[in-house]
Amino acid sequence: MTDPIVEQLDATGVPYQMVDCDPDLADTAQFCRAYGYALADSANTIIVVGKSTPRVFAACVVLADSRLDVNGVVRKRFGTRKASFASGDQTMELTGMAIGGVTAVGLPADLPLWVDSRVMTRDNVVLGGGGRERKIVAPPDVLVALPNAEVVEGLAKPIETKPGG
Repeated sequence: MTDPIVEQLDATGVPYQMVDCDPDLADTAQFCRAYGYALADSANTIIVVGKSTPRVFAACVVLADSRLDVNGVVRKRFGTRKASFASGDQTMELTGMAIGGVTAVGLPADLPLWVDSRVMTRDNVVLGGGGRERKIVAPPDVLVALPNAEVVEGLAKPIETKPGG
């Protein structure tokens, strides 16, 4: 049986590594702690929905130490009055992937893929692997080699940490 995620990764021509992980440790912060990756090198793929008729969807890739600007940049790009994170059920229905394993690779061909510009500054990023049991480690160039990918300035804002906490 072929793996469409591996096929699409191979088609990009960008080197990558598949990393197996415990599905119970697939959530970004837990994965980074358990496997020794920096949070700043981890990128989450988040499905968002524009509240219109019909609904519009996009996949957004943002660094784990950032907050996706859903009510600003995402909503404006959709041209809708409201936007939000897609539910787990919507994400599964649209991508075939469970939250915690969603990846930008292998998404439906008509789904826009918006990559925060800060992601492109990393040497390598850790991405979901399409399931909770694996991750992809690759240069961020792999993202812009995917269909419908667009780098978006200011898609996410760094999460500010308070001193001492």
